Amino acid sequence: MNSEDTPRSTPHGTARRALLRGGMAGALAVGGAALATAPASASTPATGPRTATRPGTADEVLRELAAGNRRWRTFCERHPDETPAVRQSLTAGQHPFAVVLGCIDSRVPPELVFDQGLGDLMTVRTAGEVLDEAVLGSVAYGVLELGIPLLMVLGHQSCGAVKAAVQADLTGDELPAHIQYLADQIIPSIDRTQQGDARVDSTIDANVRAVRARLAAVPDLAAKISAGELAVVGARYELTTQLVHTLA
Repeated sequence: MNSEDTPRSTPHGTARRALLRGGMAGALAVGGAALATAPASASTPATGPRTATRPGTADEVLRELAAGNRRWRTFCERHPDETPAVRQSLTAGQHPFAVVLGCIDSRVPPELVFDQGLGDLMTVRTAGEVLDEAVLGSVAYGVLELGIPLLMVLGHQSCGAVKAAVQADLTGDELPAHIQYLADQIIPSIDRTQQGDARVDSTIDANVRAVRARLAAVPDLAAKISAGELAVVGARYELTTQLVHTLA
């Protein structure tokens, strides 16, 4: 499309293909604060058990996730908590230290991106991090029933769901079946001050912030935040660098 304001008449149009095929390519600007800044040591073992105490506060969880992401993007993964002993211990119960609400994109599995293992993360994944009652209930279970201190909304570069929503908003095309529901949830976050790929990229961040704000406003979660027992943060994964950074 040469002009963003020119509608397409093809049924379902570009927006449908964008969601089903995975969105745009190319490097995008990295903003916000990186979760991890120090370089990983070349001597870091490729595999091995967790050596530090399991994090118990939101700050400790963020440091653990930062260290894991640093290992991931420097190809020094440890693949912690996968030993036979850990697997056996988990039959008695689970004590994950973070809830990560991420996208279904196959390139952004939280356990790999943060180099975590069995029983470490409770992950909830929907296209574009879209919320519904099932997602809210799943997140609430982790926070209220398991006492998890950190809830992260993790968006990512080149999100196909966001690109599809932006295209549908431009063209007026109706997306098929339940995919339209996803677009409808993302469209309010579209940054119409931007054009082209910049609009998609900015909307990715705006969508993360909007989802984070909605979660932080849930009464039971808000009470946990007020009591200092929960932090809700927004973050973004860059496909080109494998870096996770927080969004203000």
